[in-house]
Amino acid sequence: MTPFRPLHEAWIVRSASGDVRAPATVPGCVHTDLLAAGLIPDPYLDDNEARLSWIGRTEWCYETEFSWDGTEHERTDLVCEGLDTVAAIELNGVRVGEAANMHRSYRFDVRHALRTGNNRLTVTFGSALEYAERLREELGDRPGAYTEPYNFIRKMACNFGWDWGPTLVTAGIWKPIGLHEWSAERLASVRPVVSVEDGVARVAVHVEVERAASTSISGRPSMGALTNDPREELRITASICGRSEMRALTDGDTAVLEIEVPQPELWWPRGYGEQPLHELTVTLGDGLDVWQQKIGFRAVELDTSGGAFTIEVNGRPVFAKGVNWIPDDCFPARIDRDRYAARLAQACEAGVNLVRIWGGGLYESDDFYDLCDELGLLVWQDFAFACAAYPEEEPLRSEVEAEARENVTRLMRHPSLALWCGNNENIWGLFDWGWRKRLAGRSWGEGYYLDLLPGIVAALDPGTPYWPGSPYSGSMELHPNDPEHHNMHIWDVWNERDYTAYREYRPRFVSEFGFQGPATYATIKRAIHDEPLTPGSPGMRHHQKAIDGELKLAAGLKAHFPPPAAFDDWHYLTQVNQARAIQLGVEHFRSLWPHCAGTIVWQLNDCWPVTSWAAIDGDGRRKPMFHALRRAYADRLLTVQPRDGGLAVVAVNDTDEPWAGTARAVRLGVDGAELQAESFGLEVPARGAVTVPLAVGEPGDPARELVAVSVGESRALWFFLPDKDLDLPEGRCTVTVEGGDVVVSAHTLVRDLAIFPDRVHPDAEVDDQLITLLPGESHRFRINREIGADVPVRWTNDR
Repeated sequence: MTPFRPLHEAWIVRSASGDVRAPATVPGCVHTDLLAAGLIPDPYLDDNEARLSWIGRTEWCYETEFSWDGTEHERTDLVCEGLDTVAAIELNGVRVGEAANMHRSYRFDVRHALRTGNNRLTVTFGSALEYAERLREELGDRPGAYTEPYNFIRKMACNFGWDWGPTLVTAGIWKPIGLHEWSAERLASVRPVVSVEDGVARVAVHVEVERAASTSISGRPSMGALTNDPREELRITASICGRSEMRALTDGDTAVLEIEVPQPELWWPRGYGEQPLHELTVTLGDGLDVWQQKIGFRAVELDTSGGAFTIEVNGRPVFAKGVNWIPDDCFPARIDRDRYAARLAQACEAGVNLVRIWGGGLYESDDFYDLCDELGLLVWQDFAFACAAYPEEEPLRSEVEAEARENVTRLMRHPSLALWCGNNENIWGLFDWGWRKRLAGRSWGEGYYLDLLPGIVAALDPGTPYWPGSPYSGSMELHPNDPEHHNMHIWDVWNERDYTAYREYRPRFVSEFGFQGPATYATIKRAIHDEPLTPGSPGMRHHQKAIDGELKLAAGLKAHFPPPAAFDDWHYLTQVNQARAIQLGVEHFRSLWPHCAGTIVWQLNDCWPVTSWAAIDGDGRRKPMFHALRRAYADRLLTVQPRDGGLAVVAVNDTDEPWAGTARAVRLGVDGAELQAESFGLEVPARGAVTVPLAVGEPGDPARELVAVSVGESRALWFFLPDKDLDLPEGRCTVTVEGGDVVVSAHTLVRDLAIFPDRVHPDAEVDDQLITLLPGESHRFRINREIGADVPVRWTNDR
């Protein structure tokens, strides 16, 4: 194989003026370099972000020196896997290349600029903000959700600030960089197109070869030395599962090798089967170049018949138990495989089977998708467009095409990849956000979503469905957020309405919905140093990026609870509200299966410490919402729902085995006394749902009654009124600490019981939260470390 030499050592970064200079880490970015050198404060703490905007308007120069002893190879390329974003590359004072796209890689032939001995490599990054502003002036303004010109540059949009993220406009060499030396030919790209039909997997391996300038296919003078046979034609061999195919590249630079694998082991999403992966090896010549990656055998289709939006894997419809993913850090070079593994393991713990990579972020690293393959997590991949009108003119159109072709080619081998999506909310924006008048006929992205991108996916990855947008109703003649047609977003809940309004929707698929809550206490205390700490103190306000977010949190509380008396009450109750909102929404949507075929909660993770919609906060700690989501995404879900003027129990069985048992429904007084009861047999088919009306659901005193339905270990509760209107007893319980466990025994009804070990030690985590106990019941909480007897315990009816 041809050698690749990383160039990751001895870098420095300096401002163009020379006023700022620091050692640089590559891969990395200017913010992390300046932070490591002690030249800036941590932008995640307090309001430090507000004093660092100058970084995004500064030209930055990265430089290193390296030695080079020459080579016998015909080509030496400088390979830049990721440059952020507007860059000029010089080698020994010779301009060897330019870049203007964070979402793609670049390869430059630099043999002419190299010299034996010492070499100086310089990468100069212009201001991404100023570049985007210049293009905005040239092409004409386009509307967006925010004032920053993120739609005029091919860069991670949320770097420019979002309603959960800071404005930290980065620059730097954010992925590996190095020299690739090669001769004759190399494998420029490999695309394994997998299909499964009639018990046979077919792998069509599409290979593209690049030739060094002095090499030709006929009469190949360099091949004799490499293969010891000057008469030998250039061969390409592909092998998988003990089967192989060889082709001679006799004309042109491409070839297709087809391999059949009978009775293949199929790849399934988690909860539906195993995730076998198979190594595919493609060899050019006699080891001239080798491509080796793992693939899986699976067939994915998107059923959109009759307004549906159902993902089918290997012919089986899958209810998508999803979460939206944003970049896990504002500085992506800090996200390594271990961090991906931790976050995706948390997703699995929450019962998730699909992760949607949102369009305002990144095409994530290979590690992310490899882990999804191994874990059985389906991936919905947005192309990098979000919440704005995007120009279709040059130079942006060519960059969009280049990044799309590269990323489709890179990612299409992953069996976890289930859907390509053209954009996030841009079609919706055209319809509802007043864009048409502001656009005045200018391009806004329609050509990308309805022509360019679907064409690229069809040509390069025909085994993965494409959908133009989220949301989108299947036609530009229909409103894109129509609940009856395909996928929708629900944002009037949170922004304008109480979360109980989720029950008014009967969607086919919900790809975004969410409700805010603050970060965990330990994360807040690490990041914010307000004295006193209040919901509206300066640091808390700075770490609340949503428009009127503080007021919307208060409005959400007002619908359910009396006003909180202190910060600790506010912190607990807003977290309860967030958790209840998500659990209510998910349970309602799941109860509509198969009419509704998926939910993708906004959002799994955060990129910094912030009040947001995330289940896992910016320090990686699980919020109470996480535990509510895990219950709502349980394989077997029991939920009480309003139906036809009364109550019904809905049993949802997301397993391959029937679920049968005896259900017992009881209307209780808040003192635990049984007022009315009924029992009935419950039989739920595999991957099915059953609805049974309840006869015990008519309360005599709704303020002092509730309904409990149980089947085996599963239980669902229904309260008739919001907490503020309930007449609950003052909750009383006994708390006993037993090593790393906390056992709570209830003497009365205790609602939404939570313990907060991170208030005692920042590394302490509990295995569950928000447990409601009836009188006489107990629950054992498990904590990952011993923390003593002073662990804080809260419940909503604690007066």
